[in-house]
Amino acid sequence: MLKREHFKSRLGFILIAAGCAIGLGNVWRFPFITGQYGGAAFVLIYLFFLLIFGFPILVMEFVVGRSSRFGVGKSFNVLEKPGQKWHLAGVPMIVANYLLMMFYTTVTGWMLFYFYRMVTMGDLMNLTPAEVGAEFGKMLGNGPLLVFWMIVATLAGLSIVALGLQRGVERVTKVMMSALLIIMGILAIRVLALPGASEGIKFYLLPDFAKIKEAGIGEVVFAALGQSFFTLSIGIGSMSIFGSYIKSKHTLLTEAANICILDTGVAFIAGLIIIPACFAFGLKPDAGPGLIFATLPNVFAQMPAGRVCGAAFFLFMAFAALSTLVAVFENIVAYWMDAHNVERKKAVRWNCFAIVLLSLPCALGFNVLSGFQPFGPGSCVLDLEDFLVSNTLLPLGSLVFVLFCNSRYGWGQDKFFEEANAGVGMKFPKLAVLRFYFRWILPLIIFVIFVLGYLQKFAPSVYDKIFG
Repeated sequence: MLKREHFKSRLGFILIAAGCAIGLGNVWRFPFITGQYGGAAFVLIYLFFLLIFGFPILVMEFVVGRSSRFGVGKSFNVLEKPGQKWHLAGVPMIVANYLLMMFYTTVTGWMLFYFYRMVTMGDLMNLTPAEVGAEFGKMLGNGPLLVFWMIVATLAGLSIVALGLQRGVERVTKVMMSALLIIMGILAIRVLALPGASEGIKFYLLPDFAKIKEAGIGEVVFAALGQSFFTLSIGIGSMSIFGSYIKSKHTLLTEAANICILDTGVAFIAGLIIIPACFAFGLKPDAGPGLIFATLPNVFAQMPAGRVCGAAFFLFMAFAALSTLVAVFENIVAYWMDAHNVERKKAVRWNCFAIVLLSLPCALGFNVLSGFQPFGPGSCVLDLEDFLVSNTLLPLGSLVFVLFCNSRYGWGQDKFFEEANAGVGMKFPKLAVLRFYFRWILPLIIFVIFVLGYLQKFAPSVYDKIFG
């Protein structure tokens, strides 16, 4: 049996767990979805759902990891009662990690390429807005380029994991996260000083509930609920693995609260950079996923020292993406170490080959495999992989964690509360209403998210009727 590793410091645990949560969902998706659904009013609804929904599920993942001292490869085996089959959930959770990496490595490669391009060429600064958008399309059409940067992202992430938990994952993530926060702070100060940024600040910080009505109340609520769920990367064991590396000095509520605050703070500052910048230069903040690549380079082109700011922006985007890569790679490698007793470096070597191979369909999905459109015209391999992870495996995995921690057919609420409250810090009160909420309401909410996600994709007319 391989010796169990531990974090060297509590700060290391907080930063790496937050780094897993702080991915492109924060710095890419959060700003444009906030722009689409009414600004500050949407943010308030999102924060409410984060508190009552995402936060307790995060605690449950940590509980399973810390109480078992294993990732999902063995955690359910250790905790389940004789004859139970909860351990069967471990395999699809690890499959979800691989699926996530099958497209996340490619998207991380985009960030690295745009950073490289800003630093070495700066050609985006001399193009018209239409030409900037066209350049993003050209990049997607260049299969060899996307494959190269996907491999660079994979090698970078797995090289860090190969160094070990303390010397690699913890040490490097501390540097990346610290640099990310510093860069974001500098960019926020720079953007907020732009003429015209005040209108974007008002849009972002002053709630206008009329905007929610315009977008559709039901649609906005579901979007906020979904964002609060997906932002923390809960449901596939990528958080429980880090719970397995920490001691019981502090309560898991305290640790989860720190991670939620850091995760939300980064998402908030990302919006504070992107939305006022768009307003300052007369651009819309609701441009969707293309906001980062097709819209923001236009903003940097019009800013003094725009090339430096653009390079810094894509560097922080790359750090955000790489922190998630490292965290999920650690979960994958730990699975092979825990479940199959494979030495770390050997697991890294195997997975380097496997992940590059598995990531090829996404990297080639915009060019060589562009004819494969799983959801109709305009869709691609990435859309299929993202849907399988975000709309299927994340909610179903979260449902497993919630039921396991709260059902008498699982680990049970008494043991869950005991482990969650062990240590110094905030504790769950053992109230009947809270127990009822965890046992019945949380699973119901997850099931609703799962069903609505499928209706939105496969029965949009039914989805539209539900939300009026």
